[in-house]
Amino acid sequence: MNRRDMLKCMGLTAATLGLNLKGQEAVAKPASKKALLAAQMYTVREFTKTPAGLAESCAKVKKMGYDGVQLSAHGPIAATEIKKILEGEGLQCAVTHTGIGEMERNPNKVIDEHKMWNCKYVAIGGFFPGKDVKWDRALWENFAKRYNGIAEKFAGSGITIGYHNHSHEFVKCEDFLPIDFLMKNLSPSVWFEFDLFWIARAGADPVKYIEAVPNRCPVLHFKDIRLAQNRNTLQMCEVGDGNLNWQRILPACRASNVEWYAVERDSGDLPAFDSLQRSLENLRGKLGC
Repeated sequence: MNRRDMLKCMGLTAATLGLNLKGQEAVAKPASKKALLAAQMYTVREFTKTPAGLAESCAKVKKMGYDGVQLSAHGPIAATEIKKILEGEGLQCAVTHTGIGEMERNPNKVIDEHKMWNCKYVAIGGFFPGKDVKWDRALWENFAKRYNGIAEKFAGSGITIGYHNHSHEFVKCEDFLPIDFLMKNLSPSVWFEFDLFWIARAGADPVKYIEAVPNRCPVLHFKDIRLAQNRNTLQMCEVGDGNLNWQRILPACRASNVEWYAVERDSGDLPAFDSLQRSLENLRGKLGC
């Protein structure tokens, strides 16, 4: 069985993975500004529970060569202490993941903290309905209405809110995909932090979604996907070591004016810091970022 047939058996087409098996390259107009690389600190979340742990972790990713970080899943650390750590390491705060409840209840606090960190982007990690919730249009309509209401609270602040996907937004709901519904019904001020692994894992084409929202995806989650040796399991892996076709993805990112590539890996074979290092080496090296 060849590579093309194997991918079909897994329910994944060339377009799904952003692959181009004929070797043709996508034509895209490059942006003038080169994207920066951020370490998604969720990758090393086990090491960022204290101020000392976050400081040490930031020092490590700075030494690797990252331009910035995405703050996510760290311990209860004062905003002023985070500011001190970032400035001490010379790292930019590209974006944060912040709970929807916090954004809804305390928008001014979230805005003030992000301004303190010189960070203009905040996103939720996703909308996760409970197991017993009815999967219907009303569910997603209500969420969109709620999130648009939160977006209004941030209007004019200089801080914009975004939505990060997983794969459940690609589960058919009545006659639509929730991700497509969100792209159409969330306020134009809400941007999308597309996670390329989860898009591909859901059987969709990452490039299609990047191209669908030009100038509305300033930060993307970069992680790769590969077929395990048992040929039955799809795994997360380091950027450039999997099956995603970065020769299609990167031009699409440039054409859509993506500002930050946030490198992440939720779990995998390599230790967390080694994973960030490997992805960075591939991005700076063979992928030319």
